[in-house]
Amino acid sequence: MANQPMKKPSFMSRRLILGTTVAGAVVFFIVGILFWGGFNTAMEATNTTEFCIGCHEMEENVYQEYKPTIHFSNRTGVRAGCPDCHVPRPWIHKIVRKIQASNEILHKILGTIDTPEKFNENRLRLAKNVWKAMKETDSRECRNCHNFESMNPEFQKPRARKQHLNAFETGQTCIDCHKGIAHHSVRDKLSDEELEELEKPNPEFIREVPQMYRDGLIKVAAAEKLAASEASAANKAAKADQQQKIDAAVAAALATASTPTTETASDNTTASTINVDWAKSGSRDITLFYPGTASIEWIHGRKHGGKRAFVKGDRCIECHEAEVADMGQNIVSGESEKDLEPNVIPGKRGSIPVSVNATYDDEFLYLKFSWANDKHAPVPFVEGGKMDPENPIKLAVMLATNDVEYADRAGCWGTCHADVNGMPHLPDADTLAGSDLSERLGLNNGLTKYIKESRTKIEMKGRRGKKLGGWDKLKDQSEIDAQLNDGKFMDIIRYSAGTKTVEDGHILDKRDMHGGQGAEVEAVLKGDTWTVIFKRKLTSDKPGDINLSKGQLYNFGFAIHDDYASARYHHVSLGYKLGFDNDDAEVNAKRQ
Repeated sequence: MANQPMKKPSFMSRRLILGTTVAGAVVFFIVGILFWGGFNTAMEATNTTEFCIGCHEMEENVYQEYKPTIHFSNRTGVRAGCPDCHVPRPWIHKIVRKIQASNEILHKILGTIDTPEKFNENRLRLAKNVWKAMKETDSRECRNCHNFESMNPEFQKPRARKQHLNAFETGQTCIDCHKGIAHHSVRDKLSDEELEELEKPNPEFIREVPQMYRDGLIKVAAAEKLAASEASAANKAAKADQQQKIDAAVAAALATASTPTTETASDNTTASTINVDWAKSGSRDITLFYPGTASIEWIHGRKHGGKRAFVKGDRCIECHEAEVADMGQNIVSGESEKDLEPNVIPGKRGSIPVSVNATYDDEFLYLKFSWANDKHAPVPFVEGGKMDPENPIKLAVMLATNDVEYADRAGCWGTCHADVNGMPHLPDADTLAGSDLSERLGLNNGLTKYIKESRTKIEMKGRRGKKLGGWDKLKDQSEIDAQLNDGKFMDIIRYSAGTKTVEDGHILDKRDMHGGQGAEVEAVLKGDTWTVIFKRKLTSDKPGDINLSKGQLYNFGFAIHDDYASARYHHVSLGYKLGFDNDDAEVNAKRQ
């Protein structure tokens, strides 16, 4: 018995780590698979939209808001459900989120948001929790589907292209701009301090602009340049054809008339005394739009999605040039969600396409503006329906150097403030009448345009009920005089067609129309087309006039009061660059 060999243990009885047998390991493995399978099945079962809306608090509130949005239904058929936006995909983060969800179960039991009324009372708090989480994770759940590196700018609108480029360069994240895309937005309920803190760039999120995106921007620029060239050629051909028809009709009428015809105000064909070969000029089509009460303070405000880009130094045309007609129509109709027109004028057009020609010789700059006249839209809040019955149109041109702070990106927009005539924060008549600035600012005519350089402070944010603007923060006259000498002003020429009045001046502490270098202007309405020609000296020795050098670029903008309009009820351009034989200029004056 003692000499018998020991019986070798079976394979399943063999000992492994810590004395565990193979059989025990197999059992543990099988149990582990069953446990993990059950756990994962339970996890996934609670990770569906159907589970999320299983309680009426979600189904009757946020789910109903989500259904009309593009995340629920779109042209590609790709749907982002509740977990796609609110549950992380990485396992550790997913478990953390599930543990956090136990707090939601507690509030379900307590009935914190069990009615729509209670839900709305808590909506801002709930939204802030989500925004904060998304901000901290660089909008991780958004980026599950929307990858910055995969974006193709060729399929984005100009504004989106620019904003996404800024996101790369400054460290913005998706939720900074895209609140309220799946549920009712309560962004407007945040205080300015909260909003600035929540939406400020995070340097840790800065990304290198992908080469694919850079290549796309180059393709977009080439395509836009080609489209602009083709549109310009088509426009010139259409104008030539129209002019040919007008000339033929006039010739036919003269040939059959028994007595000489006389000119009328609506078809003034007097020969121009400004002799210029416009075939040698540079040309650009610029669309003016109706701005309503949008002021420089509004541009810096929370309702302007491009505020950060503007403050950073981006120009308005980079985001908005392709959409100005739509912007103008939204504002003039009163349909804009930004509430920029409280006094709607039925039938007033939202935009005016204008052809601008520019040329020069040794002494003068010549600008020609042409646009289609429009049918009369009576103003309901003005007796007779015409704000300025004497003048069917007025046209104002502004020029500035980069010495004026906002001129480089907004053109003449920096002169438009929220507290000037016709604007929402205009002081009442008693305040103006009692001001010791009455004489200096000419307050008998209200408050006219001014620029930031003339004030010690401009209220841009209006926190705690403060009025926007800075009309009463006027600098000392000695400082104003010094800025005038330093070129910190907007040069302005304005023409009124009915009274045939030419006004030349500048804008600094106020709009000061003083004669200046005495520009010459001609205007004619021929058929249904207005043509206005400005002739301006390149150099002047009078204060308030900008001397134009052929080697520089100048900030350029213009406005048209059409249909007997006055004050803020005009159409305006964005800011452009004027130059001389300079391909970098958007308005390029070519030599005669």
